[in-house]
Amino acid sequence: MSDLKRIVIVRLAGFCGLTTPVIVFTLIALSIFYSTWFSWTANALSDLGVHGIAAILFNSSLIIGGVLTVTFAIGLRETMPRGILARAGILLLILAAAALFAIGLFPETAGAIHFYVSVSFFTLFPISLFLIGAAMIRHPRMKRLGVLAVLAGLAAAAVWALPWTSTAIPEAVSSLA
Repeated sequence: MSDLKRIVIVRLAGFCGLTTPVIVFTLIALSIFYSTWFSWTANALSDLGVHGIAAILFNSSLIIGGVLTVTFAIGLRETMPRGILARAGILLLILAAAALFAIGLFPETAGAIHFYVSVSFFTLFPISLFLIGAAMIRHPRMKRLGVLAVLAGLAAAAVWALPWTSTAIPEAVSSLA
């Protein structure tokens, strides 16, 4: 791959990495705004994807987030140290992004597939962060960023161990990681 092509890929990926959470969480916030019935302590975030303008905003946010995260992961691969941990972490991040896309494509009204893709996302995402972080920790110039990735993965996973009255809060905390 030419240096110019690599630079373009890495910059596009960086842009996607920075804008994905802004776009996704803005659209989710708008879907919550249009859902006066929504309760953080009684609902799942996926409840927003069932009807009305909120459903369009919410499901679109997940589909867009999945596409942008795949783009980010491709560029991240170019900046990661070579090795099995990095490759496995990037692969799992791409699979997590595909699951995120699928959550938006198959809302709760789609039946059991929604549950499976949701569980896939909230399982694959923290594991990908652990692996990516571990690969970075092994590289001297990426050690601090690697520790941050591992801590984010820990937060994304640990939040599910706490007792909640709904899933909206752990979904949001895990996704924020």
